[in-house]
Amino acid sequence: MTPFDPVQIPALAVDRVSHRYGSRIALNDVRLEVQQSSFTVLLGLNGAGKSTLFSLITRLYAIRSGQIRIFGHDVGREAGAALSQLGVVFQSRALDIDISVRQNLMYHAALHGIASRRANELIAQVLDRVAMADRGRDRVGNLSIGQMRRIEIARSLLHQPRLLLLDEPTAGLDIKARADILDHVHRLSAEQGIGVLWATHLIDEVGAGDDVVVLHKGSVLAQGAAGDVISQSGGADLREAFNRLTGAADQIQPDMDR
Repeated sequence: MTPFDPVQIPALAVDRVSHRYGSRIALNDVRLEVQQSSFTVLLGLNGAGKSTLFSLITRLYAIRSGQIRIFGHDVGREAGAALSQLGVVFQSRALDIDISVRQNLMYHAALHGIASRRANELIAQVLDRVAMADRGRDRVGNLSIGQMRRIEIARSLLHQPRLLLLDEPTAGLDIKARADILDHVHRLSAEQGIGVLWATHLIDEVGAGDDVVVLHKGSVLAQGAAGDVISQSGGADLREAFNRLTGAADQIQPDMDR
């Protein structure tokens, strides 16, 4: 897959986005970018606002303040063009466990208006990408949690998106399964030119070559290459950098605990 645009329009641009639940601030003037063919980790504790941000990007929630663009298309005003470039793996699993892998994928292809013959071709391709080519006829309920996650990633790729969002995709997985999923998605980004936004609260899921966005209590505290975030914070490693950044923010804004 070649880059979407030679001038490198960001795969995702979030500009001054805020969101409230009543009087409670969930996101506060959030700005971030995910570049094409890049792997960006959205790092934050539970309750930081990661899932709220994903809900705004995917239009599950209306954007009331700020702007979100996917490859230059405004999510609020050009939803079709924006979301056609987007694949999503949500934290909660949404596969039908009583039918086969292939039936799940065929249903998803139909929702995207993909004709049956083309769907068969794409299903073969995406299952191969996630090393599940031999499991298409298996009942989903017979798969491990890690294998289900791979199928969800395969499903998100069916319509050939250029941007992939994953919300806590390794939740509930053992160490090996977590590493396998991380490796698969990193290779997708590198080999297929897909921009990735990977949301997690696990610092050890950030690789040395990744970009990172530190989100804490609805605010972006730092973003950039992982090494740059570490050096700018004065920490010895990312864990120390994260603790310094979030600790300083808590001292400055003790009332922002959401």
